[in-house]
Amino acid sequence: MKEKEPVSQLEQALLYIRNLDSCPPSYLYDAARKDFFEVLWLQEEFPLHQTTPELAAVKGQWIYLMPPYRVHQLNKAGKKGILFSFKRELLEEGDKEFALDVFRTFNMSGEFTCMRLTANMVERLNKVYELLEAEYRDNSGNLTMIKSLLKVFLLHLIMMKKEELTALDINQKRAYEFLMLLEDHYIDERNMQFYADKLSLSTKRLNQVLKEVLNETSVQLLHDRLILEAKRQIIHSENSIKEIAWLLGFKDRPYFSRFFKVHTGQTPEAFQKQVKHHIDTLLNTLVS
Repeated sequence: MKEKEPVSQLEQALLYIRNLDSCPPSYLYDAARKDFFEVLWLQEEFPLHQTTPELAAVKGQWIYLMPPYRVHQLNKAGKKGILFSFKRELLEEGDKEFALDVFRTFNMSGEFTCMRLTANMVERLNKVYELLEAEYRDNSGNLTMIKSLLKVFLLHLIMMKKEELTALDINQKRAYEFLMLLEDHYIDERNMQFYADKLSLSTKRLNQVLKEVLNETSVQLLHDRLILEAKRQIIHSENSIKEIAWLLGFKDRPYFSRFFKVHTGQTPEAFQKQVKHHIDTLLNTLVS
């Protein structure tokens, strides 16, 4: 009789909280991790991603917000801070505006959102986090209380992200609005006129704005988003390459394979093999 596979530590969890220095390596490779939103709060550390030279040299409080089905794994080894993950079931999706704000806040860049926290932000978040962690540690933790505290914590993050956006100039706001539209429509709408019309711009002006703010055109950003989703599907789903091509709106597998190779330098099959080798041989590093 075939033995049952052991249940992972995340499979039956809704919330998972650890200090970074005590987060077991098994967490990184837990298959159920793909279903979790992840909040990584670095405390008096340098940022983990490429940023401006000025900020890269600054130790401080940084929060990374990573959506489910992420491609990248940020190298957290040896860092000070907090990691907590939660499943979508903990969100109050009856409050549609709140749920949408959460999705946007976590998905703004496609891979992760990063915010540098001011002292005031740290104070606000700490108060809520301490209550959330205490409820989590309590064996009889009240699920309603956990949901409520998580919502307050996330509302603080949403408000902080919106405060960042109010400081943006008009073209930065337009670029942000384009990214949000792209997130909603990149699979079913490939015509750039659609996005330009939504933003009350000409396609030429839209591309000027995007080049100025993001250094890429609308088509380049669309292609980036399709490649990102293709990588996520290859890494995390059980779908075949042919099925992934169809799900992403490509008319056939050869066309999808050519598109993928043009933008990544390798075929989908080669990328799939590379990822498998990476997972089998490397620890806590970046899959790009």
